[in-house]
Parts: sequence; structure tokens; C-alpha cells
Amino acid sequence: MRAVTVSLLCLAVASAQQIGQNTQPVGTGPATFTASAQLVIETVVVTGKNGVPVTGLTANDFIVTENGVPQTIRIFEHQDLPRDPAAAPTVRSEPEHIHIFDKLGTTHISPETSGSIRYKDRRLLALYFDVTAMQPPDQIRALNAAKTFIRTQMQAPDLMAIMRYTGGAVEVLQDFTDDRNRLLSIIGTMIVGEREGLDVSTSDASAADAGAAFGQDDSEFNIFNTDRQLSALQTAAGMLGQLNEKKSLIYFAGGLRLSGLNNQAQLHATINAAIRAGVSFWPIDARGLVAEAPLGDATKGSPGGIGMYTGNSALAAATNFQQSQDTLYTLASDTGGKALLDYNDLTKGIVQAEQAVTSYYIIGYYTTNTALDGKFRRVKITLTAGLSASLDYRQGYYAGKQFSKFTSVDKERQLEDALMLGDPITELTIAMEVDYFQLNRAEYFVPVVVKIPGRELALVKRRGGERTLIDFIGEVKDNYGSTISNVRDKVNIKLSDSTASELAKRPIEYDTGFTLLPGKYSIKFLARDDETGRIGTYQTSFLIPNLSKEERRIPISSVVLSSQRVDFKDALYNAVKDKAQKEEPSNPLVENGQKLIPSVTRVFSKSREMFIYLQAYEPGIDSSRPLIAFVSFYRTHEKAWESQPLKVTESLKNRLKTMPVKFGIGLEALPPGKYDCQVSVLDSTGQKAAFWRAPIAVVP
Repeated sequence: MRAVTVSLLCLAVASAQQIGQNTQPVGTGPATFTASAQLVIETVVVTGKNGVPVTGLTANDFIVTENGVPQTIRIFEHQDLPRDPAAAPTVRSEPEHIHIFDKLGTTHISPETSGSIRYKDRRLLALYFDVTAMQPPDQIRALNAAKTFIRTQMQAPDLMAIMRYTGGAVEVLQDFTDDRNRLLSIIGTMIVGEREGLDVSTSDASAADAGAAFGQDDSEFNIFNTDRQLSALQTAAGMLGQLNEKKSLIYFAGGLRLSGLNNQAQLHATINAAIRAGVSFWPIDARGLVAEAPLGDATKGSPGGIGMYTGNSALAAATNFQQSQDTLYTLASDTGGKALLDYNDLTKGIVQAEQAVTSYYIIGYYTTNTALDGKFRRVKITLTAGLSASLDYRQGYYAGKQFSKFTSVDKERQLEDALMLGDPITELTIAMEVDYFQLNRAEYFVPVVVKIPGRELALVKRRGGERTLIDFIGEVKDNYGSTISNVRDKVNIKLSDSTASELAKRPIEYDTGFTLLPGKYSIKFLARDDETGRIGTYQTSFLIPNLSKEERRIPISSVVLSSQRVDFKDALYNAVKDKAQKEEPSNPLVENGQKLIPSVTRVFSKSREMFIYLQAYEPGIDSSRPLIAFVSFYRTHEKAWESQPLKVTESLKNRLKTMPVKFGIGLEALPPGKYDCQVSVLDSTGQKAAFWRAPIAVVP
């Protein structure tokens, strides 16, 4: 289903009344009327008694009703695909003729315009590889099966896309194409193992005995991982839903095991999304035909416990394997596909999906029920009198839902989907600053500050006061794409009459923090106004250097620039005021109940004091040596102003000999404009120095 907005522009005719010089004209400007209609697309396979597709039908031969109400067919197209087409010429198998990309790029599924049919008489097959649900041998087996199909079994009408899920966003590595050499080159690059994900663990009687090395039950992680895998499938179906044609998603996985009833909501959401998008799932168990020893093969540790003697371990292992296949079967049967299980020739699953799509009709109508209530609407398609045939089509769909009608489960799923989208949603404006401060020789505290303009948030009157509710979700990934840490928070900000009136002119700020090791990371952070459903996304990469190995210069932390210190009670600036008592003691931006608020945009007013904070480290010495620090402002490469040297002698009582460096600078002497702010730290005893520079702006 797709929503289409139509704007009608009407020009009113002016009356014969004479309009004086100071009289405002009435009714002479353009008036805009906006109406919305929901386009519903159905793909219908019509076969005769002998199983042969029926061709030559027109729109007048079909009757469409929705919940018993007749609908008018607006789009009608016949896709004529040969039932047993001749195979396309095979490509040469020599490896030197197939170029292997140095690095996989990402693209997107090109959408169709409303009501258009882009791929006339073409079969759309999307290869989807869930790396998180396959062991490395299974990944190789699945990729080799895809190569075999592309080389020898891909037919002339076939168009193929390649998608992959590695635990983060769903990646489209190739849009639909019949360029087999390009498809093979991408598969070849995936075989070498670029950006592989991690498999999912289990925790039950069949799990290996790890000596209770971890205190948290792995089943908690399985619930989350399974939801993410299903949500990724839902995202992939939504991408394919931009096309009106019949789509088949060939899902390669090493099983998919639900955690009881915990994943049922996401499973139903994924199936419903596929039905709405006209996508059928064709799961392929990449493990093939498995003959497993009762207690596992040599690659698995002993289960341990009494269960290995009573038979519970062997029974749990067999049950887990069967349950992982049951989910694949459910995905297939509920969306019109077929699962390939316990079969070593994985290409057969792709061939089944290919042969299932023959000639069919595309029927589209604008539903007469425009209510966005999220309810199921039953669709019935029949042939006019005198025609007899078998019709295969989806029996209904779930209507779209307004955000105001979302349940808590709907809202949570919306955030999860938005987090995994490759293209970020930018309905809200978000600015972010990521800093780092060394805690010990190995770990760093990474405070993250997010600012949202208050004018973009909606206020709601509740119990006599104004308030706004904001949802936050984010995750930090390492350089290999693995999730290192995540955050999920809901902030209810209560505002007084005075602060509510200032909200349009000042920002809301949210801050959190992570403890990370040195390395390269990426962070993706989303904020949602819980009153309107508008979402903003901020995504960036950052580097935490290993300061313990710095020998030529003075090791220093991030430099924080700020124009305000606030109390935790000031909700207008700090969205986590209720967590004041739980603030991490390692956060160096907190001192004496006051928090230094980083200026994320680095725009400073002449009328306010500018605060600068950083830390210098002197590890490996008995007593800290004095440091000299000063701040300089440059404009067009010329020094505009410089502070008096600051002598730093006090250090924290830790092994790093952390020396806080603090400045409070008045900006009255600087004319408004753009500057480069430079912080210099000197160690005359050790003959070392450190310099930091960043652009800022000074406003009246």
C-alpha cells in the first residue's frame, strides 16, 4: 500500500467591487486544498484448470471489493513471464574475468513513481544474506550457491538484487540488474569475508559449559538479536515495497529461533510488512542436511551438568534445531513462499522462487476507506460472470496508522526500524558532540551530548502543566560493524510557564556516556518527539586515540568549549535532570553539582563567559610536573587575542596524574565573526607540548 498526496490549486475570481488603496483584498489569493488517497496494489495469478496461466484478460474482467465495498480499478498491467524460458548465456568461469571489488559499496532500491510499472515482464529476485544468523561455513555455502545459480541457472527475464544484514543497517549491495558479471563480482567480494557479523548464541541445556564466565543469561541477548533479525527482514521488505511488481526475497540463514512468545510481536510485524509490500519470503537453511551427534560435534564444548546423562541435552539440541527451522517455515508459508530445509543443493531454493513467479496481473485501486486506523482490510478479487479460473492473491492488508494511534509496541518498533535504515530520517534537527577522557591506561569515558532546537518540539498540557516527551535510541559500533554499546531512553520533560515560553528560543539537551577502549567507532543516534512522531538522526564516526602510547607530545583529552554551567534542576537545558543523583562519578564535566554544557554548535555570545575544559595526563612519574596553558584566537591567520598563561600544578590522585585545565574567558574584546580557537599546553620540564584548534563563531 502506498500513500499518495494530491494538491489542487484553485484561483478565486475577484468580484467587481472596487478595492481602495488601504483595503486588503479578499479572495484574490490562491487557495490550496490537500487530499490524500491510499493506493493499494495487488498481484494476481490467474490459472486455468490445467494449471496454465490465463492471459488476455482486461480490467473489466475483474471485480475488486474491500470489506465488501466495490473498488474502482485505476492501474492494470499484465506481466508476461515465460513459464520455462531458455537460460541466458553463461558467463565465463575463469576468475580473471570476474573483477572483485576492493570494497563493497552500498546503494538503494530505486523506487517507482506512483502507479508506474518499471520492470515490465521481468522477474524480481532479491538475494538476502543474514550474516548474523549463519556460521562462516554456512555463509560460504550460501554465497557459492548464489554464484552457481547466477552462472548456470539465471534466466533471461530475471533481475536480481543483493542485500545483506550484518547486525547494523540493511545494506543494498546491488539494485535489480541482469548484469551477471557484476552480480558475481559482488558475491566474490562477500566471499572474502568483508564486514562479517557475529552469530547468535543460545542458552539452555544444550549450551556448552563455560564455567559461569558471564553473569547475564544469554537468553536475554537472544530475544534482542532475534527481534533485530526479524526487524531487518521487515526493513528489507519495506525497501522492496517501493516496487509494484511481484517480489521474491530469497532469505539465506542458518536457522532463526524464536525465544518463546517474546518475539511474536516482531514476527507478526515482519510478516504483515511483507504482505503489504507484495514480498514473498523464500527462506533457505544454509546448514543444509545436518546429521549431528547427540551432544554436538568436535567444534562444540561439552554441555556439562546432569543433562548430558539424562538425555536432556541431546533433546534440547534437537528441539533448538527444529524450532529454528519452524520460524523459517512460518515466514515462508505466511507470505506465499516456500522454505528449503534439510537439502544440500541450496540453489534449488532459488530455482523454486524463480519458477513460482510466472505470468500475473497487477491491479491497483485507491481505497474508498481513507481512515489510517491500522485495521485489517479484507480484499476479494473475482472474475466477471462467464469466466472460470483460479486466482492467487493476498487476501487483505493492514491499513496505515497515524502516530497518535500507535501502541507502545508500534512506537518501539518504529524506532528500531528507523535505527536500521540506511537512509537516515531527518525530520528533527539534531546536533551532537562526542568527547573522550582517559579513566585508566585502558579505558576512556566518552560523554555524548545531543542538542535539539526547542522550537521543533511539541508541548502538551497535562495536569495543569506543559511537558514534552522525547524518545532516544542509539548504538555505538566498532570498525568491524559490531555493536559495542547502546542506549535507549525516554525523557519526560516538565516545564513551568516561564521555561515553556522560552522553549522556542532555546534547545533541549540530552547527555549520556559510554566506557570504551581506544579505537575507531561510529555512533548512530535517534531522537523522536513522542507527541508528533517526528524523528531526527545523527550519525558520525569518531576516534579514541591510545594516549598511553603518546611519547612525543603531552597526552590530552578532548577540549570542551562551553558558555554555561547549569544545575541538574534546569530541565530546559538538561533532559536527564531526574538522573542527577545517578550521574557517573567519572564524568569530568560534573563538578560540585554543576554540569558544564558543551557548546555543540560552538557559537558564543560576547555577553557571556566562555568556559574551556580539558585534561592533561602525566603517567609513569612519581609527582606531577607543572604545566603552562593558554588560549589564542586567530582570525584570517592573524592572532586576534591571547589569554594570560595559566600555571597548572594540581593533579588528581590517580595513576595517570590527571591534571584538569580550566579557563574562563570573557569575549568582550573580540568583534563578532569567525575565529580559530587554539589551546596550547606546555611542559617546560619535559620539553613537550600539545596543541588543539577548532573553528568558533562569536555573535553579539
